[in-house]
Amino acid sequence: MPSAIPKTLRIASASGSVTDRRYGFASLAKSEDVTFIVGDFMSEYNMTTRGGAKSAGSLSNEFEECFLESITPALADIATRGIKVAVNAGASDTKKLHDVLTQTIRDQGLDLKVAWVEGDEVTDIVKLSLKSGNTFKSLTTGKSISDWDFEPIYAQCYLGSFGIVECLKEGADIVLCGRVADACPAIACAAYTFNWGRNDLSQLAHAFVAGHFIECSTYVTGGNFSGFKSLPGKSLRLAFPVLEMDADGTFVITKQAEGDGFVTVDTCKAQLLYEIQGPYYYNSDVVAELSKIKIEQIGENKVRVSNIGFRKPPPTTKVGITARGGFQAEVHYFGCGLDIEEKAALLERQVRSHLDESQYHTLKFRINGRCPENPSNQDSATVDFRIFAQAKDEAALSVSRFLRPCTDVIMESYPGATFAVDSRQAVPKPYYEYWVALLPQESVVHVAHIPFANKSIDISAPSDTENFIYEQPTYETQSPTALSDFGPTTMAPLGYIVHARSGDKGSDANVGFFTRYDDEWDWLRTLLTVKKIQELLGEDYDGKPIQRFELENIQAVHFLLKDHLDRGVASSSTYDVLGKNVAEYLRCKHVEVPNKFLERGRI
Repeated sequence: MPSAIPKTLRIASASGSVTDRRYGFASLAKSEDVTFIVGDFMSEYNMTTRGGAKSAGSLSNEFEECFLESITPALADIATRGIKVAVNAGASDTKKLHDVLTQTIRDQGLDLKVAWVEGDEVTDIVKLSLKSGNTFKSLTTGKSISDWDFEPIYAQCYLGSFGIVECLKEGADIVLCGRVADACPAIACAAYTFNWGRNDLSQLAHAFVAGHFIECSTYVTGGNFSGFKSLPGKSLRLAFPVLEMDADGTFVITKQAEGDGFVTVDTCKAQLLYEIQGPYYYNSDVVAELSKIKIEQIGENKVRVSNIGFRKPPPTTKVGITARGGFQAEVHYFGCGLDIEEKAALLERQVRSHLDESQYHTLKFRINGRCPENPSNQDSATVDFRIFAQAKDEAALSVSRFLRPCTDVIMESYPGATFAVDSRQAVPKPYYEYWVALLPQESVVHVAHIPFANKSIDISAPSDTENFIYEQPTYETQSPTALSDFGPTTMAPLGYIVHARSGDKGSDANVGFFTRYDDEWDWLRTLLTVKKIQELLGEDYDGKPIQRFELENIQAVHFLLKDHLDRGVASSSTYDVLGKNVAEYLRCKHVEVPNKFLERGRI
């Protein structure tokens, strides 16, 4: 444990994904007054791609090499300033990442102790469990895995925080993990610092939500924010976030001194609403109850968060099961000007007549974009016609059986018919299917490896638990206000006055909406019913369940769109594979907006 427990702990986040900027660790380690730097490098996409490659016997590194690129120039400052690091960059090869990083540290002549956490790779456990009759009920569709037309090849579960805690107790300077939950590095840093145990559920729940606020790095300092036009400065390089936590778990979100962006109540509301599934937010170590959360601005770029409820952790943890889906390819045509729908319909009829559709388990024709009235230039009048196919057999997507039948109709098709001359996307490439379910935590072999001390520590599963709730509370607003009470209205985009944020979990999409001003809350919660969201989704609503709940203290309404994303990021046939644009689509839809709210100006 730390020699003295500080009153306030400062943790910075240097990465929110494998595509985040590489200089985060170096920037923070050089000049920011923090005790820990954490980073999130895992997603459902690299869980499938890294795991799939490993199962195929790939000789490449199946850890995230971008982490090495980021941390290597920061190592000297980390050592000099005594900063500790915890990340989930191990992906599907955490031990190898440990070995490579340890050698890099030696090459720099530094003395930094590196530990790593094992147990997230559970392929053998899942296969044995399948043989014993586990149905692995899908968290998104509710179906049994026996209904899945694919063979599992890899499985990875979400570990909790206490493996990291043990590594830190043993003196590790850097702790490497594979699939721990995104917030777990931050939870572990707090639990280690303040000596929390598994029964300190209030503190753990607050730390869990705190970790969620910073896990996506600059999302909480202005990235992916519907109010982006109000960002201060040039907004070229947003500052990374810093978490200030007290011993009771309550915390403040702020940012590093260097960089643009800001931390406001609204940026924090947006990040809170990103990727949650309902009022109960699940982690292997604790369940955070979000309905009464409070978010308050206490200074410039300082937002205090408190009043987070808690429940006991579940006896289960989420597991992602990967299968080879087969192959996919796509062809693009361009239409321009008038009669876009009719042109696309003609193309679809002609292409289908040349394809053997029995070869494909997915074949979709889509119109992407619209030609505006009286366009100002030809590009703005041009629309993408996309032909997307997936098949188990690579030969079904060969040039002769897919690309040529798609393009050979060009001379008999619509006026102006033009296909994309770059046909690389039409070459079949492998893709993975992904199944999200639950696995008993007690079946997982969770181990903290301390190589510098030549020891390993087994991490037990939580023993005092409450079962996972598949169907979270869903309800319409209580005591709705008559919309006529808000005065005259104008038909306008919802997003003129309402912020929103959306994300993905498997094939589920979530979207949360929140107001700018307190007096807009009664209007928002009354307007946004499940039926209204169905209406706003338009042709995208396919009859699947939508769940709703409210966070009254932050004037937010949250919706979970079940199985909305066509199987999720690894296999989706849509452009919005991560669900991030569900919010922006719904914000552009027109509703009756009270004039008195519009008079305050647009977001």
